[in-house]
Amino acid sequence: MPTWALSITYWLHMLATVVWIGGLATLAILVLPAAQHVLDAGAFARLMDSIQRRLDPVGWICLLLLAGTGMFQMSASPNYQGFLAISNPWAVAILIKHLVFLIMIGISAYLTWGLLPRLKRAALLQAKGKEAPDQVKLRQREVRLLNLNLLLGALILALTAIARAS
Repeated sequence: MPTWALSITYWLHMLATVVWIGGLATLAILVLPAAQHVLDAGAFARLMDSIQRRLDPVGWICLLLLAGTGMFQMSASPNYQGFLAISNPWAVAILIKHLVFLIMIGISAYLTWGLLPRLKRAALLQAKGKEAPDQVKLRQREVRLLNLNLLLGALILALTAIARAS
């Protein structure tokens, strides 16, 4: 791979990482705690819906970029010995990193296509004056999963550092 192409790949990978992990960190550390503290349940639900409509597409684009650029970087690494060739510390760190990444994708998919639609249905039922499932428990689950994804993202960054030091 030409040096300029690899440089662009590294840049896109870092940019996607910063946007994705930065978005998770901002949401989990700043926005959610502040919003829960000052907003009533209805306003909080509307804010979260608005944020998720903007954040979800950005997050999925970042995940696609990370997967694509990561494969190019891995194949260009002198430490890469082949698919599932776990023959050095770099390969172990990269394997664990990819497994954690897959877990993060699973959590993100559940949030996007499982939990968030349930929250939206509950909010619609509540707006119509009908009995809605326990939105508080669903919101708590959402917050826990966002925090878990943030911690897993930090773990991925640590595994990247371990791989680079190997």
